[in-house]
Amino acid sequence: QVQLVESGGGLVQPGGSLLLSCVASGFTFNTFAMSWVRQAPGKGLDWVGVIASDGSFTSYADSMEGRFTIFRENAKNTLYLQMNSLTPEDTAVYYCALGGRRTDGAYTRGQGTQVTVSY
Repeated sequence: QVQLVESGGGLVQPGGSLLLSCVASGFTFNTFAMSWVRQAPGKGLDWVGVIASDGSFTSYADSMEGRFTIFRENAKNTLYLQMNSLTPEDTAVYYCALGGRRTDGAYTRGQGTQVTVSY
């Protein structure tokens, strides 16, 4: 049974940084690409970015490029999202998700972690 558990969210001021983590279990983590997606209040899921199974490749949504970094530690079955230069528009629940970007939004994802960017 796939299990994805996110942590690291919280309240941060504009311009600040946060590091999110996602511990995976129930599948062979090092054989799957992994994504981060987010959902702002009252909006649908937005894809944040993806990392290849071996960490050799990453891709990001345009608005996150240069500010967000996805990396992984396969030995620890853990996925990370380093977020810098945060703005109030980054306020959302952040989820790690199995696989790459989906057009149908039907991600296998965890319970999410809340990130709030505000003074």
